[in-house]
Amino acid sequence: MAAKVYFTREITPQSVLRLYKALGKELPGKVAVKVHSGEVGNQNFLHPEFFKPIVDYVGGVVVECNTAYDGQRNTTKKHLKTIEKHGWSTVFDFDLLDAEGPDAVLEIPDGKVIKKNYVGKNLLNYDSLLVLSHFKGHPMGGYGGALKQLSIGIASSHGKAYIHGAGHPALMWTANHDKFLESMADAAASVVRLFKDNAAYINVMKNMSVDCDCCAVAEDPCMKDIGVLASLDPVAIDKACIDLVYAAKDDPGQKHFLERVESRNGTHTIYCAADLNIGELDYELIEL
Repeated sequence: MAAKVYFTREITPQSVLRLYKALGKELPGKVAVKVHSGEVGNQNFLHPEFFKPIVDYVGGVVVECNTAYDGQRNTTKKHLKTIEKHGWSTVFDFDLLDAEGPDAVLEIPDGKVIKKNYVGKNLLNYDSLLVLSHFKGHPMGGYGGALKQLSIGIASSHGKAYIHGAGHPALMWTANHDKFLESMADAAASVVRLFKDNAAYINVMKNMSVDCDCCAVAEDPCMKDIGVLASLDPVAIDKACIDLVYAAKDDPGQKHFLERVESRNGTHTIYCAADLNIGELDYELIEL
């Protein structure tokens, strides 16, 4: 059965909330709202005010995890300063999930590459998950969307190195590339299964650089803004975003963006996640 993906070309805080309401899903209990806090120096990340209506509506706590590379977010002390600098902890209740150890371990018995996922222990304090993703390119993954947020985004600092290294943190930057992409799908599956049906996903196709918000020095956006998408299916929403990029044939930046996606085999993560039965490749795009 095709998954439903709602889409609007209007990119505003109000349109994000409107699409979430179209899902007809009220997230129960304590809601974790996953965002990307943005590396210091990055000019493309989406700021707290953009997400305020949706976070207020679900009564959620904005969550993040430490990074595994040098920068201003790889230790709890530095990351908390960045979170404050970027306004997240001023605008919202905020929880750095792996501020303190030990990590929680999510088992992945059917994982293609990794059989466990290390996440910040505070993730287990939540009943529901709302994933707010800035859809853009990525230096390693090819693109970043819902599946990257579920995997690298929610993994602890150690967990990020574990995924990048395809189960071997010491090989974080040198592991087989497709094994890294498959490990992302494995990790995403563990988080989807943790929250079962109590999760929703929003992708914002704005400020679409080939670089991620994790880059302190990032290229400026190369494509025109496309819109906002919402779904209960993380595979379908990422597939829909990729398809919208392919459909943007008149955009002069399309070729550059797709070179980043294709040269990194980025869609491999989507197909692997579908193989793990956490979402559908077939979807119905419903424009509102």
